[in-house]
Amino acid sequence: MTGSILRVGELRPNQLLHTYGVGAVADMPNLSVMVCGLDEWDRNGSREVPEARLLAAVRAKLRAPVEKLLTPPYTPETADPFDEWTRVGVPVTLFPRWLRCTNTKCGLLAPVETGVFELVTHPFSPDRIRYVHGCRGRGGGRPTAVPARFVLACAQGHLDDFPWMFFAHHGSVPEYSGHTLTLDEQGTTGDAASLWVRCSCGVKPRSMAQAIGEKMTPNLPRCRGRHPHLRSAQFASCGEETRTLGLGATNSWFGMQLSAFTLPQADAEVDQRVAELWKTLEMVAALPEEQGKAIMTNLACWGELEQYGIDEVWKAIRRRAESSGDDDQGDESDLMTPEWNAFTAPQPVRLPDFTIEKERPPASTERWLEEVVLVTRLRKVSALYGFTRIDAPEWGEDAGDGGFAPISIARPTWVPCAEMRGEGIFLRFREDELADWEQRNDVRRRCEQLRAGHDRWRAQRRLEPGYWPGARYLLLHTFAHALIREFALESGYSAAGIGERIYAGTDAQPMAGVLLYTAAPDSEGTLGGLVTLGRRDRLGTLIEQALDAARLCSSDPLCAERDPREHGHLYGSACHACLFASETSCERGNHYLDRALLVDTVRDLGIGFLAAP
Repeated sequence: MTGSILRVGELRPNQLLHTYGVGAVADMPNLSVMVCGLDEWDRNGSREVPEARLLAAVRAKLRAPVEKLLTPPYTPETADPFDEWTRVGVPVTLFPRWLRCTNTKCGLLAPVETGVFELVTHPFSPDRIRYVHGCRGRGGGRPTAVPARFVLACAQGHLDDFPWMFFAHHGSVPEYSGHTLTLDEQGTTGDAASLWVRCSCGVKPRSMAQAIGEKMTPNLPRCRGRHPHLRSAQFASCGEETRTLGLGATNSWFGMQLSAFTLPQADAEVDQRVAELWKTLEMVAALPEEQGKAIMTNLACWGELEQYGIDEVWKAIRRRAESSGDDDQGDESDLMTPEWNAFTAPQPVRLPDFTIEKERPPASTERWLEEVVLVTRLRKVSALYGFTRIDAPEWGEDAGDGGFAPISIARPTWVPCAEMRGEGIFLRFREDELADWEQRNDVRRRCEQLRAGHDRWRAQRRLEPGYWPGARYLLLHTFAHALIREFALESGYSAAGIGERIYAGTDAQPMAGVLLYTAAPDSEGTLGGLVTLGRRDRLGTLIEQALDAARLCSSDPLCAERDPREHGHLYGSACHACLFASETSCERGNHYLDRALLVDTVRDLGIGFLAAP
């Protein structure tokens, strides 16, 4: 924890972006902590990750002078438990601040600032750190004090301790001291209705069921505007309605990320590495050769270039300097178009972080599948730039400065990132076949229904009408989900470990492709189990099996007959039994899916792009 330099647990670097990022609550064995904002991070032990496209996109999204992408701080562990590695990590703060004694005869509920709970440390075993209460429970030992089970949140991304005193006294806070709260559990169900908040003053006890659901609004105060991860002492005015969340609820934190694949910038490996590190190497390019070489070997990035030899690296720097004026930056926020151009390049590419080769499409798919690209090696870099609470971020929207909670008090000059390496399969659809299908009247009628559900969904959330991805995106997205399920059965990877990237371009840049990939954060990546499924002798069978499975859902006819207009859904014929994937796989949170646009269903015949003739 910050201040005491006390280790309380361990997290993987990827978890600090996807699950326990800045502002998220992490459950330790006996503690509950929140990851602090970037202002408190010690960057010693962090490593800069060169990925110019992603850095430019983050800078455009935040509208801030972001200079670097840095990995979370890390120092290799040694045998000495008092060595420097024990003081390197991500700062956290205790949250919630209210704790409850686990002694059933006590049940004291109080904030840690009162001093009634004592912190017991274990330098050698961070998982044993805990707060205890001196009431002497069973066996005469001091019982553990655990975090209170509920917190308060609002749709603007604020989070606060649950107002226990306010709630117990029916909307008022006593002006005098001497009130002692307890949280009693009656019964064995553990639900909110069995939890009762009592005060020593004799006020009528209240059930926590009154703080959850439709009845909660009159019983809770308006939002105070707290961001505990920023340790803001002053409370900003917010005034939004608040909502009670269970500690560790999945909707208490939704990370907002951008990710990009490392793309080839040169043909030779040394030229590629120089291009990736050009931000650092550019300073020596204009110097005389001897002076430039001397400075170059003292740069922090020299360790990554030393294997190529000083003369070859210098030649690559000169080639890069001569051609850098011809670089076309394009739209900084557009990450998809450069990736599409790289995957559809006519020639194979063999680089350490990007290796592709062409494969002939299976005979059964030649009508609609233009090419198959086996991505033997790829590198993905993801960056965290904000988060939301209660509702997931609105995909496709430029949220601007106020659409998400900040990860630092000041405008960030760097953001945390994680890099992964892996493999994948890129499938490119035939543009002419897809364009003809989009113009069909039955397809347009189906899309009007889906669009109406989309508009209602936005209206329910008080959003302006806008952003509709179109029939092409829904088709490609549905196809990707169907294939992920089939690949998971054959590749050995879990469905949660296979990700998707949908390339559905506009009229200005026609794109129609799907990348299914898997990646791991270690240095080597994955083992080739996914790429082998893209071979001509296997892919055709797998696609047919995926389409057969998509035609009939175990929830049909309810799934096939779902009308997105009735309840404002962002999907049509789709559910957990047929198409939904884990949040680590889907780039849209299982939105914009419809089996009717892909294959025949029990309700819609002949609409799907791959429906039976």
